[in-house]
Amino acid sequence: MTPGLDDLLTVLRFPSVSTDPKHKPDVRANADWLVNKFRAIGLKPELHETPGHPIAIARNEHKPGRRTVMIYGHYDVQPADPLNEWKTPAFEPTIRDGRIYCRGSTDNKGQHMAHLRGIEETLAAGEELPVNLIFLIEGEEEIGSPNLKPFLEAHREELKCDLVAISDTGMVKEGVGTFTYGLRGIACMEVRLHGPSIDLHSGIFGGAVMNPNTAIARLAATLHHDDGRIAIDGFYDDVQPLQDWERKAWQGLGETNHETQHLTGAPALWGETGFSELEQRWARPTAEINGIGGGWQGAGSKTVIPREAMMKLSFRLVPHQHPDKILAQVEAHLRKHCPPGVRLEIIPGHSGMPYVMDPHSTLGQAAQRALASAFGPEHPIALIREGGSIPIVQAFKDVLGVETLLLGLALPDCQAHAPNENFPVSSFEAGVKLNKALLRELA
Repeated sequence: MTPGLDDLLTVLRFPSVSTDPKHKPDVRANADWLVNKFRAIGLKPELHETPGHPIAIARNEHKPGRRTVMIYGHYDVQPADPLNEWKTPAFEPTIRDGRIYCRGSTDNKGQHMAHLRGIEETLAAGEELPVNLIFLIEGEEEIGSPNLKPFLEAHREELKCDLVAISDTGMVKEGVGTFTYGLRGIACMEVRLHGPSIDLHSGIFGGAVMNPNTAIARLAATLHHDDGRIAIDGFYDDVQPLQDWERKAWQGLGETNHETQHLTGAPALWGETGFSELEQRWARPTAEINGIGGGWQGAGSKTVIPREAMMKLSFRLVPHQHPDKILAQVEAHLRKHCPPGVRLEIIPGHSGMPYVMDPHSTLGQAAQRALASAFGPEHPIALIREGGSIPIVQAFKDVLGVETLLLGLALPDCQAHAPNENFPVSSFEAGVKLNKALLRELA
């Protein structure tokens, strides 16, 4: 067995689902295991309580004159539902065809355990880590990290560092070292349309009362033009255009339409006209309806006009869009286009800023050299932005004033957040090499 893999399989068995109160003891057990492991390999561990789940921290002996590097990860995971779609039990790690199948394997236990194994091997060989290390693993990333930024603010001095390294992003394909230098931000809200005070008989009252389901469908349809552009006034005002070198770098990754269509199972791709599929996903903002409904959802017919309908919206944002401004523009749009006969209610959700750094900076070049060392010279390092959001990256910049290096280890078909989530053993092995090379480069 690959050295260190047994520890990863152990932590994968903790059903550390942060959003479910019944799993609170499991989340705590995972945190306690990490603290004991930190201590066993020679680091100085700390377990910090928060109003939610604890934050596990480990340090080596800090010496003056050395760069301080924070490695971030999260030990909480998504719920495993729907359980019947898993080929093997969701919290019993199973290795098939070189991949570990288990909830949390690729989001994010596989990655931070690879970093931990790299540190363990360095110390076990009698070598000194070449940097001052702060290893921070939290238990609330899957619920938006509500307590991390306050924790950073409260412990700003003792968490001072020169940069943060995170391996919670993806690779463009297996064997290709991938450096993510940008992330989309996010802004969420729930929209409810209230109609009659009770569900009504659709025969007796139909035609005289606005149906909230009809109204929510009409309102949802106002969000986009036919060409895929978002139809909200001012939505694109602050969008930072792509630079020429970015377009060329992404074109060098090849034609991706067929691969994305195969990966998603979509009958066809659809997006904003005038941009490639990668540009649509990595560098353009979006408006998405994540949930919509109202009225009878059971089997057969129930002829009612429902008293309310709802939709859940999320907006992925790019530099230099701000979530608060976008949510205000969205609310103005919804109020302007809300059909008559219903009352509009808007419930704001979580948000996070977009992030971008210069991959050609000194730190960016160090990260690319480390990736080349871990994955070999067969392929050039891919420089990408990623469509997802990691709000804590901006929190590190706002509170600690440092950049974050995003070093991917997950494959496109890792099925994070879905049944049969998986992480290649080869990615774990590469992550161990990456940790050692990264700390050498950053020293």
